[in-house]
Amino acid sequence: MDLRGAQGVQTGAGSHQYNYFSPAPAVSWPVRVGAVPTLASAFQPRTAVRKAVDAARASHTTVVLTQVLTGGGGVGKSQLASFYATQALTDGTDLVIWTNATDAEQVIGLYARAARRIHVPGAAGQDAETDAQAFLDWLATTSHSWLVVLDDVTDPQALARWWPNPSPTGNGHVLATTRRRDAILSGGGRAVIEVDTYSPQEALSYLHSRLTDAGAAHLLDVGTTAVAEELGRLPLALSHAGAYMINEDVSCSDYLQRLTDHQSRLQDLLPPDADSEGYGRHVTAALLLTLDAAQQCRPVGLALPALRLAACLDPAGHPKVLWTTTAITDYLTAHRLTGNEQRDGDQGEVSADQAQAALRLLHRYALVTCETAGPRAVRIHALTARATRETTLASEIPTAACSVADALHTIWPQEDHNDLELCAVLRANTESLIPHGGDHLWHSQQFQVLYRSGQSLLDTGLYTTAIAYWQRLAADAERLLGHEHPDMLISREHLATSYGKLGRFHEAIAVEERVACERERILGPEHPETLRAWSNLGTSYFQAGRTDEAITIDQRVTHERERILGPAHPETLRAWLNLAACYWEGGRTDEAITIEERVTRERERILGPEHPSTLAAWHNLASSYRHSGRTDEAITISERITTEFERAFSPQHPDALTLWQSLAASYRQADRTDEAITIDQRVTRERERILGPAHPDTLFAWQSLAASYRHAGRIDEAIAIGERVANDSERILSSEHPDTLKAWHDLARSYWRARRASEAITLLQQVVTGRQRLLTPQHRDTAAAEEELRRWSSG
Repeated sequence: MDLRGAQGVQTGAGSHQYNYFSPAPAVSWPVRVGAVPTLASAFQPRTAVRKAVDAARASHTTVVLTQVLTGGGGVGKSQLASFYATQALTDGTDLVIWTNATDAEQVIGLYARAARRIHVPGAAGQDAETDAQAFLDWLATTSHSWLVVLDDVTDPQALARWWPNPSPTGNGHVLATTRRRDAILSGGGRAVIEVDTYSPQEALSYLHSRLTDAGAAHLLDVGTTAVAEELGRLPLALSHAGAYMINEDVSCSDYLQRLTDHQSRLQDLLPPDADSEGYGRHVTAALLLTLDAAQQCRPVGLALPALRLAACLDPAGHPKVLWTTTAITDYLTAHRLTGNEQRDGDQGEVSADQAQAALRLLHRYALVTCETAGPRAVRIHALTARATRETTLASEIPTAACSVADALHTIWPQEDHNDLELCAVLRANTESLIPHGGDHLWHSQQFQVLYRSGQSLLDTGLYTTAIAYWQRLAADAERLLGHEHPDMLISREHLATSYGKLGRFHEAIAVEERVACERERILGPEHPETLRAWSNLGTSYFQAGRTDEAITIDQRVTHERERILGPAHPETLRAWLNLAACYWEGGRTDEAITIEERVTRERERILGPEHPSTLAAWHNLASSYRHSGRTDEAITISERITTEFERAFSPQHPDALTLWQSLAASYRQADRTDEAITIDQRVTRERERILGPAHPDTLFAWQSLAASYRHAGRIDEAIAIGERVANDSERILSSEHPDTLKAWHDLARSYWRARRASEAITLLQQVVTGRQRLLTPQHRDTAAAEEELRRWSSG
């Protein structure tokens, strides 16, 4: 007799007993088992994620529709699941189950409770696992509609038995949330859907709704967007921050100031008592919840030190190759978990493969995101990084930062043009590293990455940013190393170079005069570093049009280098070329060409005909021939060295493009205009593809093309290009940069050819004024513009 589900009462006397059973009450559908979380205040509908969930549901071929929402802590996975559960109840779904799935026992217990609640056959209430299995069997055969939510799956393997089974009626749906990214989650016909942070618009909408609904709309101000971004648009953090601002009556701008103060901590800015939505844990704990479990997985003991390394880097991402460097593996070896927890095979030095396995482990536990490739393949949420640093001893952070600095320097390409995108990412990561490494980066060789990052700014034409960067670096070097330390002086030399690149020659000269005097006082007048400092100063004098002073310095440097190093030493030959350039500027053309011819022969004899320094000497000589009217000789040289350089290096190398551009100028001068245009068009395309449209070298290439168009009589095209180049140069460089003034001068020539005389003269007057102020009245470019202005004005 089946007594399942009956209510029993025992009566009787003596040896006789009578059992009376009443039938179980009928189930009143719909039924909800488990506590479905209340939707947060100002809940955002997450339209894009819901579309992905609905699309997966619509396209799924299995009978049981299963979606797994995966993502890091605090991104709102449970809130999305709550939305679907609430919607299911509203839509009349017969059975909605919500269970905490952090371990299998909780799932089994709730399944068993559900089985008894709806009187599942075979669920006698004596064994939870038996009842739970009976419940799964019932789900597979029932005609009732149902939704099972498995919230926060932490061990997918432990739950392998407890995923609902296929149903022939197709009326069941499973929704799971997890931080894990294990392959098993996508097995069994399950669709995995990544849940990320709010979109920018969702984050703003949340703050606006949250504060407005609480009667605190006055706290919204110009800092609202910045607060959302600083919190990484993380729903959990935005919830805590909103409650904090409401409780403390703090505006978004004031809160942002507190948030970006490196002395402030998350536990103060996102306190547990601000958990108005019932998340149940502090933000830091929520973000790092899976770290202990990851630390115990193979490779054992590497999750925590690996996360500390990642926390020093740019949250927006860094390249995976970083994790193959010796600096990273050495750090992981030194900071690996020790003690009884360590398992066999997880000892000894950490290999590059193990380091990458640790990275994949962090990805699996949603502590970082690791993609297959790309310069930003490895990402970490900014708050996860901050929580990691704040839960690490302050004395341990600089050690991790120094290791990261070494690793970044190791993977930096020798020349930025080989991978501009990668170099931009490396610069961003260096910038992120500086606050964490602080002064410690200067105490060993880690400062090399600081110098490399600054050099990269110069190489990519970001001159304004480079000036600010080297100003800061020079100040740090002087504070930490002293005003006489060689590395401090190197920082100042880079700062002077940055000034010079932006046409701020007077500031460059002020810095270089000081550096040269310091070098000579400390090292003596004959030291190579002293002579290099004077040579740099001579170059700035030359650029500023102070030609006589430049000649005096370069003559002295050349004499000293030849006396100390010998006439054939590379530094001596370089000094001779600098002197030749000054002679050329000073009108001593024959002397300049004689020097360049001798240096070219010496370099070819010593280094060979295809050495880059030899080809550079030939290039200088060809340019001098062209400017002195020896065009045929210039063309012969340029054609030969361009071919040789391309053969030795590549057609896309920046120096190869410079050689081609010089050849185009010679063709243009020889009236071989069609050939010049063909070259200029190709160089312009390559410059823009490799360096981007805003690089000064790209702008110069466009300027050369405009000159060729003007020479060919294609004036409208020359003007269109010239106007754009001149405006871009002024915006990127400055209104008085030499390249900007040259661009305006060329544009004035195009206006003149187009018979727009008034515009041409007005523009040329501005060029003359700018050159007189920037350079000197005697400078060749100033004199040329003045002479041209006189001819136009009189004609």
